[in-house]
Amino acid sequence: MTRSPPNVPSLFVIQGRDQGLRFPLDEPLVGVGRVGGNAIQLHDTEVSRKHAVFEQTGDEFVLRDLNSSNGTFVNGQRIREKRLLSGDQVQMGRTLLLYTGAAGSVADAEGDVSIVGSSGYDDGSRILHSISQSEGSDLLATPADQTQSPWLARARSNLQLMYRTSLAVSHTLDIDQLITRIMDMIFEWVDADRGCIMLKDDESGRLTPRVRRLRRGVAPATADGSESDSPKIAISQTILDYVIGRGEGVLTSNAGDDSRWDPAGSIMSMGVREAICVPMQGRYGLVGVIYIDTSITPKQMLEMQSANKFGEEHLKLMVAIAHQAALAVEDTSHYRAMVQAERLAAVGQTIATLSHHIKNILQGVRGGSYLIELGLGDHGKAFNNGEIDSDAAVKSVETIQKGWGIVEKNQERISSLVMDMLSYSKERKPDPEPTDLNAVVSDVIELMQSRADEQGVDLAWSPGADVSTIMADPEAVHRAVLNVVTNAIDACEESPRGRVVITSNTDAVQEIATVTVADNGSGIPLDRLPTIFRAFESSKGAKGTGLGLAVTMKIAEEHGGTVEVESQLGRGSVFHIRLPIAGPPNDGNEEAEQEDFMRPPTP
Repeated sequence: MTRSPPNVPSLFVIQGRDQGLRFPLDEPLVGVGRVGGNAIQLHDTEVSRKHAVFEQTGDEFVLRDLNSSNGTFVNGQRIREKRLLSGDQVQMGRTLLLYTGAAGSVADAEGDVSIVGSSGYDDGSRILHSISQSEGSDLLATPADQTQSPWLARARSNLQLMYRTSLAVSHTLDIDQLITRIMDMIFEWVDADRGCIMLKDDESGRLTPRVRRLRRGVAPATADGSESDSPKIAISQTILDYVIGRGEGVLTSNAGDDSRWDPAGSIMSMGVREAICVPMQGRYGLVGVIYIDTSITPKQMLEMQSANKFGEEHLKLMVAIAHQAALAVEDTSHYRAMVQAERLAAVGQTIATLSHHIKNILQGVRGGSYLIELGLGDHGKAFNNGEIDSDAAVKSVETIQKGWGIVEKNQERISSLVMDMLSYSKERKPDPEPTDLNAVVSDVIELMQSRADEQGVDLAWSPGADVSTIMADPEAVHRAVLNVVTNAIDACEESPRGRVVITSNTDAVQEIATVTVADNGSGIPLDRLPTIFRAFESSKGAKGTGLGLAVTMKIAEEHGGTVEVESQLGRGSVFHIRLPIAGPPNDGNEEAEQEDFMRPPTP
C-alpha cells in the first residue's frame, strides 16, 4: 500500500477487491486500468485494461473515461470527462474510490462568519424557551398517550421506530450486531412470522443471508408449501430479482394474479400469505435486502380466512429502515477499510524501522562471531603445534573473549528489542499481585550496574522507607523501570561525570507510588518533549529503537498510572513513573455499560 505525502491528492479504495489501498495522484497524468502498465492497477474483472485517466490541471484533477466497456461514474452519474472535487466518489466496475484533493486552507471561511459582542454583553435579544438535551431525547422514547387518535398514535409509533433505528445504526461498528438489532426491532413493530436480512458480497455480487428470524410457534416452509423442521426460509427468487433489478420495495400477497411474478415461484405455493421485500440502498449502490413475511396454513389457503397484517404504511417504513441500515453498513465497511489501511501502513513503518535496528544488531553478532572463529582457529593451531602456553595461544583466548563479549552485548540488544515489541504490540491487562516495588527496582539496578560501569556512569539508588507493597504486575513494572534507567545511562554516556539517581516514594493521600529516575545527561529539547512517548521516536540514532519510553508509558497506563518528565537541555532529565498503590482500576462493568449503550429506549 502507498501512503500519500501531505497535500498530495489521492484515491482511496472503499469498496472492491483492492479495498483499503490508497493511491497518490503525484503525477500530471495517472492512468487507471486492469493491467499492470497502468499507474493504478485495479484487480477488478469489470474494469477495462485501460479504463480511465486522471489529468492534472492546476491544483485540480480531471477524470476522463477512455471508452471503457462498463463506464466510469462520479457520484452515481456516468461521465465522459469530469473535474473532480474533494470527496467525490468514483466508480469503475465494482470498485469504488474516494477522491481527496490537496489540503487547502480553511482560513477563507473565517471571513464569512463573525461573532459580535462579548461574554456578558446584553445584545437586547430575549430567550423565549429552552429545552435540555435529555428532554429532547426522551420525546420519542416515551409511550404514546392513550387518548391520542389512532392515526396520531400510529404516526408516533412509526417515529419511535425510526428514532430507535437511528440510535442503533449510530451505536455500533459491528455489522452483524447492527442488522440483528434492526431485525429485532422490526419483529417488535410488526407481526411478521419470518424475516431475513441478506447482504451483498462485493466481489461476487451474490446475496448472503446474515440474519434470520422465526416467530415462536411458526415452522418454516419448503418450496412445495409443506412444513419443515429445517431452519431454512424459502424466499421467492422472482421477488428478489424484481427488488434488486428495479431498486424498489414490494408488498405482495396472493401473487397468482400479479403479472410481475413467475407463477412457478408464487409465494402462495411456499406457504406465504404476504411478504415485504425492500432493497438496502446505500450511497454507492445496493448493500442487501430485508425480507419479512407472514405464513399461511393449507386450511387458511383454501378458505382464505387469514387477514392481512401488512399495508402500504409498513412498506414505506421498511424502505426507510433499509436505507438507514444500508448507510450504516457502508459507513462501517469504509471505516474498517480505512482502519485496515492505516494498520497496514503502520505495519510497513514498523517493519522498515525495526529492520534497520535488527540489521545493526546482526552485524554486531556477525562481527563477534568472526572474532570467535578467528580466535578458535589461532588457538587450534597453537594446540596442534604444542604451543598451548605460548603468547599466540593467550592472544587467541583474548580474541575469543572479545568476540564473545560483542555477541553477548548484541544478544541483550535483540532480547530487549523483542521484549519491547511484545509489550508494545499486545493489548493486555496487567496480572496484579502484591509486589515489593523497592525489590523490583533493586533488581533493575543490579542488572544495569555493569552497563553503567562500562560507560563510566555513577548509578545511585535511594529506596523510600515509606514504600510498601503495591498491587502490580511485577514483570511489567520491571520492564517499565528498566527502559527508563537504560535511557538515563545512555543519556549520560558523553557526560564527563555521568550520574543517574533512582528514588522511590509514596503519596498516602493520592495513594500513588512513584519511582523517579534523574540523570545529568544531555537533556531533551523542549520541542521534542510532547513526542518522546510515541513509538519509534528516538534521539539515540542507530542505538535506539524508539520503543522503550512508549512501552513504559503503555505499562503505566495499563496499571492506571502515568509517566511524567521534566528536562533541561544540557542539564539532564527527570522521569516519574507513577502507579496506583491499589492496583489497576477495575473495569468489570465495561460489558454492562456496553449493553446499556445498545439497549433501545423503553417504548
